[in-house]
Amino acid sequence: MCNLYRMTKPNAEVARWFDAIDQLGGANFGEEVFPGYPGAVVAEGALVSMTWGFPLGRKGAKGQPLKPKPVNNARADKLDGFFWRYSFAERRCLIPLTAWAEAEGPKGGKTRSWLSLPDGGLLAAAGVWRDSDEWGRCYSMVMTEAAGPAADCHDRMPVILAPDDYGTWTGGDAEAARGLCRAWAGPLTLDRTQQPWAGGAAQATLL
Repeated sequence: MCNLYRMTKPNAEVARWFDAIDQLGGANFGEEVFPGYPGAVVAEGALVSMTWGFPLGRKGAKGQPLKPKPVNNARADKLDGFFWRYSFAERRCLIPLTAWAEAEGPKGGKTRSWLSLPDGGLLAAAGVWRDSDEWGRCYSMVMTEAAGPAADCHDRMPVILAPDDYGTWTGGDAEAARGLCRAWAGPLTLDRTQQPWAGGAAQATLL
């Protein structure tokens, strides 16, 4: 599962890599992206800003509305469920990243373990997006069963797409896209750090 990722490449380079129109201009993002915060997404042929996580409404003990929770991860085997099915059928996107993190260690002492390509190059995670009343355009990252180094720290990982599959994910039919929801078979580097796990990821949700 991914509740934190890095995007360290400049917008212009990302737009060129994905052959997308750069609609971000000079917009700046933090290098680390947490659920509920904006990130760069390739959707409808353009590099745009969206909020990471579909808003999930909540109520307090007395029925009062609470701040929505960002559902930032979508299980590949649940994409036909009501929460995801229209976005999966009609609004799929690419999420550029250079690494994603998993939390490892004991409760209260978890640290960040980062997974990336050996050369630190760009990756594209499969995503879905929609418009929301709460946050405007928002996106969620599709998860599948982990394999390789990713399975050493979690049982799920993002669906990472090869460049030849970008067009199928964003523009192919749903069944062709579903066929891409598998573990990444290419090389990955696992970097276990002593950096404490902290930040907005504590509010993340997987459906």
